[in-house]
Amino acid sequence: MKNVTTAADRNQKIAFFFLRVSILLVLLFIVVILGYIFINGYSALSLEFIFESPKNRMTEGGVFPAIIGSFYLIVGAMLFSIPTGVLTAIYLTEYSRPGKLKWLIEMAISNLAGTPSVVFGLFGLALFVKYLNFGPSLIASALTLGLLVLPVVIRSTQEALEVVPKELKDGSLALGVTKVETIIRVVLPIAAPGIMTGIILGIGRVAGETAPILLTGVAYFHPVLPDSPLSQFMALPYHLYVLATSGTNMEKLEPIQYGTALVLLILVLSLNLIAIFIRQRQRKKMKIGA
Repeated sequence: MKNVTTAADRNQKIAFFFLRVSILLVLLFIVVILGYIFINGYSALSLEFIFESPKNRMTEGGVFPAIIGSFYLIVGAMLFSIPTGVLTAIYLTEYSRPGKLKWLIEMAISNLAGTPSVVFGLFGLALFVKYLNFGPSLIASALTLGLLVLPVVIRSTQEALEVVPKELKDGSLALGVTKVETIIRVVLPIAAPGIMTGIILGIGRVAGETAPILLTGVAYFHPVLPDSPLSQFMALPYHLYVLATSGTNMEKLEPIQYGTALVLLILVLSLNLIAIFIRQRQRKKMKIGA
């Protein structure tokens, strides 16, 4: 018995050793990547770089229109994907019954989660740009990105809803509360931290996508802010892509490239921190309520 215990402890220590090494490697790569971008991009950061429009075909000036365009894209995409994804997850978790329809929906969500982003771009081009006649525009790109992150929101919401104790739902229903009110007042507040996790992942993916917006509305050089959802726009990922693939004046453009990448990281990090703050606040409310 002692030998068996000793062997189990040894195997556990080996497993934890490899887990720690893996974590350290991941952290090392993150630090190296972020450090490299910061070292090469901080010199380009200034008030003029952040608040000015690009000039001379993006070889001078700043990235303000691209920052605003990226922010509008993220907000527009999440305004579409969050309510749609949460309602879909509620239907699948609370209302749907096992059968062909539920199986088809689950399969569709799984397939969409693994679909390349360029395919979403082609779909957005066909549906939003041409069929619905939005043209190359902010709303077409935002809706396309909303579809792109929809599976992430649905899956994270499903997982969050499924871990809500059944006793709480049954107790609420036993007190005469309707199912809709139970979902709104009992289930969703408990599942909110898990839902916020999916939203955080969605924000990160929306902010960094280039292929979908390339086909649905982003402009190469558009140094003005979009004045309506049907306007074209600039965005940080595409701005960075153009700078990195221009093939001319690379030495002159290099600080702008890394500066743009650093601004994009700061934007994503800021939005994620806001979402994490909201999630932590919701968790504290739940603990206080308990």
